[in-house]
This record gives sequence, C-alpha cells and structure tokens, in this order.
Amino acid sequence: MKVIVLGACADMAVPFLPEPLREGDVEQVTLADRDADGLQRRLPEGDPRCRVRVVDAARKQDLVEALRGHDVAAGFIGPFYRFEAPIARACIEAGCHYVSIADDYDAFLAVSALHEEARKAGVTVITGLGNSPGLTNLLALKGYRSLDQADRIHVAWTGGSDEDVGPANVLHVMHIFEGQTMQWHDGHPVLVPCGSDPREVVFPPPIGRQTVFVTGHAESVSLPRYLPGLQEVTLHGGIRPVWVARLATALGRLGLTSTDDRRRALARILSPVMGVFSMGGSANRSVFRIDVHGIREGRPAHLCYEGVGPIARITSMPLLEGVLAVGRGEIRRRGVFPPEGILNPDTFLPRVQARGVEIRTRDP
Repeated sequence: MKVIVLGACADMAVPFLPEPLREGDVEQVTLADRDADGLQRRLPEGDPRCRVRVVDAARKQDLVEALRGHDVAAGFIGPFYRFEAPIARACIEAGCHYVSIADDYDAFLAVSALHEEARKAGVTVITGLGNSPGLTNLLALKGYRSLDQADRIHVAWTGGSDEDVGPANVLHVMHIFEGQTMQWHDGHPVLVPCGSDPREVVFPPPIGRQTVFVTGHAESVSLPRYLPGLQEVTLHGGIRPVWVARLATALGRLGLTSTDDRRRALARILSPVMGVFSMGGSANRSVFRIDVHGIREGRPAHLCYEGVGPIARITSMPLLEGVLAVGRGEIRRRGVFPPEGILNPDTFLPRVQARGVEIRTRDP
C-alpha cells in the first residue's frame, strides 16, 4: 500500500505521521505539503519507505501528479470549505482514493456532488472522518441502529483554546460561527444562524458543563441523508472559554469573517495575541457528546455516547483507520460518502479505541 499524506505539516497530522510506517503492508508513505522546510522536519530518520513531496494544493495539476501512483491519500489540508472538493477532484483524476478530516458543512455538500464522478472512476472518497464529524457520525449511527425507531439526534462538541490546532483551524472557527448553516427540524432541512440557540451540555471531564451554539459542522447535514426517519438532527459546538465562541459570532455578524480573504486578514491581526485565549487546565482537551432519542421495545429510549482527548489524536486516529481500511481493500464501494454512509461502527470504533481514543457510553 502506498499512502500520501496531504498537509503533512499540519498540527492535526502530528499523531498520524508515524503510524502508517508501523503497518507491515505499507510500502511507501509520501509526506506532501507546500512547506519544504516543515517537511524536512517531519521526515523520520532511517526509514527508506518515507519520502517528501513539495506540492501546493491550489495548483491542481501539480497535485494530480503528486497523487499518481498512490493507493490512498490522507487529507489534512484546510480550510476545507476551500480545499475539500478541489482535492477530491484531483484524487478522482489521479485514480487515488481519498479520506479526509473535512469538517465544514458546505465542504460536505460540495464534495458530495462528485459522487457519480468518483464512482465511475473507481475511486472511494470518505469525507469528514475525524472526531466531529467522524466519530460523532458513527456513534450516531450506532445509537440509531440500537433503537427500534430513532427520531432525534443531538451532536455537541467543545474544543479547548489551549490546543495546538494550526492556522487553518482558526479560519474554520471563524467560518462555522458566521452566516447560516443547515439543521434538521420536523423532518426537513432548515437554515439556522450560526452562533444561535445556546445550550448547556454536560460533557465528560475535564470540560464538564459548557455552553455550545449552532455551528457549521457536517453532521446535521449528512446524518438525515443516510439515516431515514429522523425528525430532528442538531449540531452545536463551542470553545472553552465560551467567550471565544461569542467573539467569533460577533465578528461574523459584523461581516468581518464573511469571506475567506476577510478571515485571513483578521487571522493575521489576531495571531500575535492568540495567547489571550489561553486559560489552562480544561482548555487542553476536546470533547464530544451524541444523544440519540427514540423508541425501543415500545418505550421512549435515550442513548448517549461521549469521547475526550487531545484534538489532534482523536481527529487523526479515525482518519488513519479509514486510510488503512480503504488501502487494504476492506472497503470496496466507490463514490463519495460520509462515515455513516460506508463504515460499520461495530467494527470500526473498536479499532480507533485500540489506538487510545477514549469513547464511552454514558447514562443520560
């Protein structure tokens, strides 16, 4: 199996990079990024299977050439609202399967439009296989299947402001707290203002009780497409401390983050003072929670799942297992899918847990 890691210099990629080289059936790993110096720092010593390739994902033909000859690409390049669909197109042209951690709802919609193109090319694209979306989708599917009838799914997550997330994730945060996103109410998609509908959710330690808001992640868009019969699917997200999310929402409502250029300009201004967001302690972990409501054996039922860990690890380990499953031919369906559309949670989640990702069932 030959694997190419797109965005190998991303902070999210750090836990991922050594893992493929520990697999006996991985014969080559290419670390690809536009940062030549960063690639040399990430290149492990003494393993001839690993090489580097300087490539700018904004240059399609260069990207296609870098992808050719690889079995599967691992996608870390964000912001995904800008890069997910173009990278998927390049993978389709190169005949290389693609698995990514994309987390923007509009990126999901854009790449889903490539389903038939990918299917005809014999390429599998799994979009959004991180922690949220990713593990959250698979736990939602697990709960859905555990009930005789599921009608409501609520997904919530919170990131810590002390986590190393990289510049693309800063742009992502600005994006998901600006404008509108899609939620599922009364069996239909509706547009809801980002940053609205504050809710208090009890997360696992070290976060505990936290206020979260409507945000532009993909779960509330993808889950109703693949799990029929749902009447409500919501997605709420936040950052600890909570005023960071409120600030991002305020900036969005002022129009300061309404375009990619505006987000980048603002990020350049904020970067020198990012340390003011630090609060220590519970802000160095990320958490998620999924609540599934419905009927089982004729009675109302409520299932709850949750997870916690350093954001880079709980994001990159699901991606790793997806890359290995596709590269090994365990997944043979072709086209574009979210995790719940192509993966079996009963077999996939234990693999992720074996890599140190903490997932547990909670008594609601």
